[in-house]
Order: sequence, then structure tokens, then C-alpha cells
Amino acid sequence: MSPAGPTMWASVLEGTKNVALKQVPVPGIGPNQVLVQVAAVGVCGSDVHYYMEGRIGDFIVEQPMILGHEASGTIVEVGANVPAARVGQRVSIEPQHICRTCPQCKAGRYNLCERIEFYATPPIDGAFAEYAVIDQDFAYPIPDSMSFEAAALCEPLSVGIWSNIKALTGPGSRILIAGGGPIGIIMAQTAKAFGAAEVIISEPQAGRRQMALRLGADVVIDPRETDFTSPDLRVDAFIEASGADIALSQGIEAVRGDGRVVLVGMSPSTTQTIPTATISARELILTGIFRYANTWPTAIELIASGKVDMDALVTGRFGLDRVVEALESTRLPATLKSIVVPAQRG
Repeated sequence: MSPAGPTMWASVLEGTKNVALKQVPVPGIGPNQVLVQVAAVGVCGSDVHYYMEGRIGDFIVEQPMILGHEASGTIVEVGANVPAARVGQRVSIEPQHICRTCPQCKAGRYNLCERIEFYATPPIDGAFAEYAVIDQDFAYPIPDSMSFEAAALCEPLSVGIWSNIKALTGPGSRILIAGGGPIGIIMAQTAKAFGAAEVIISEPQAGRRQMALRLGADVVIDPRETDFTSPDLRVDAFIEASGADIALSQGIEAVRGDGRVVLVGMSPSTTQTIPTATISARELILTGIFRYANTWPTAIELIASGKVDMDALVTGRFGLDRVVEALESTRLPATLKSIVVPAQRG
């Protein structure tokens, strides 16, 4: 029997806007996996979509599922092929299981694995629970100086890292980011850590503009009052992190010739209108991202070195019995990152 016991508490999504705290079996582990006692889980926009709507695009919740994929904790059990010395390690979880044999995996693009299983993506369970299982090499040791909350936020930080890699952010870069929410702020901090000379965040809400200015941006602008075609705004790269169709069209107009456009935000539209004439005339490179690959060592180093501050983004903590409140809290303008703490009650 697992040292965790046969069952655990988990917050289970049983239908749209229907979450229940239940006892469920502790997941079994394979020979190359570890069992992690979950310490902290960040609430992501995708969790909210599944809770509110029961789907994201083609990913549809068709059976009860545990949400949560931004996780950290302590290893309490290891598989047969994993050194026993790993028990007791504090770790950040990269929340995906890959096949390791498909062409994408073999090329190092394992985020595009043909058989990928990702936490809290139907039908795979996530980490709003007391325990979670992960492949041992996706459980990354963290320094004692790093909080479990910051370690959990290595996941959205990895989105920021992957986005800035795609944007070719480097010393002297000028970057425009649409969206002053948590992911936009994380992208701004990452861009500065990568050497960007100026990071501009476009955000319509005044309160979020002020938070963005305090937590990473050099400049904030109101998109309703900005001329994105102005030569004064020309940037090397534009990262769309808001999901708003108008933000994508506006931001593209601000990119210099041979610049980059990176799509990150989840638009409710299946199709979006973009200024193709601008893209062609300026020879812009337009790309999207799908999660990340090989980003965790960089994420841990950025946090440990103080180049980014994930702890500053935490605006609320909730026990497993308050997951609905945690999910609902993300709609409040003052919320950046809500954290679920499984050991906490109330």
C-alpha cells in the first residue's frame, strides 16, 4: 500500500459549475514515476473555462475530472526505477506525460507529442488533490529558499519563457504584450529577465495597468486610447496574451518589419481576422504556442535568482473545500494568482 494510504481528498469537477470535495483512490505509480504530496496549485484560466463552460475548444469534459495543473509538493513514494533518495525532495511539477517515441518527442518538441497526457485536460486528472503522480524526470527539485507557491508557478512562468523564446526576446528588445492579467505580467517579467530594454503592456482596465506597472512592465497603455499604427510604437515583437480579437489586430500593426507575433491568449472565436496586408508588407513572422518544452530548469533559475518574482503574484489562498471560491475569484480585477493549498481547510 502507498504510504499515502488508499484514498485521498480531491476537488472533483462533476459538471459545469459543479465541483465536489470527495475521497478518491490515490493514483498508482509506474516504475519511472513518483507520487507527490501536493503543497500548492495555481488556478489557471483553463481551469475556469472547464468549470464555467465544460470545455475549451475540442477539449470537452465528459466525465468527472480533477482540475489544476500548476503544482508543486514533496515526493513521498517512488517507482521501482527511481532512486529511493528522491523521497522527501521538494519539487515543481511539469504536468505532462509524453510518449517519448513519436517524431515530435524525438525532435525535442514533446509539447506537440501525438499522445500527450496533460494534467486537467479531459480526461486526465489534475492536482486539486492531496496527491498526484508524475514521471520522475518531470518532478524538478527546487531549492529550500523557494516557496511551494512560487514553485507551482513555474508552470505559467514556462508559458512566459516559451513565448519569449518564440518572440526572440533578447538584450535591447522592445516588446508589446496585450493583456495585463497574470500571464501578461509573467511574460513582462520574463522579457525583462531575457534582457528586453522596454516592455509595454496594453490593458483596458486601469487597476490592472497599475498592477502591471508595479510588477514588471516599463510602460502601460490603454488600447482604447492608443494609435497602434504610430511609428513611435514600433516594437520588435508582439505577444498576444488577452484572447481578445481586436487586441491581435491592433498589436500586429505595432510590429516593425521582420518582427515577430506570438499568439498565446485563448480567443473565444474559432477564426480571427488579422491584417494580412501588414503581415505581408512587413514580412512579419506569426506563430502560436502550445504549452512549452524544456523550460523548467530556466524557470527555477529565474525564480531562485530573483530575476522574476512569482510570490508577488499570489493574491489569495484556498483549501480544497474552497476550490469554487478560488475559481470564482479569478473574475475579480484585483486577482492575479489564486492558490489552492490542499493541506488547508477553510
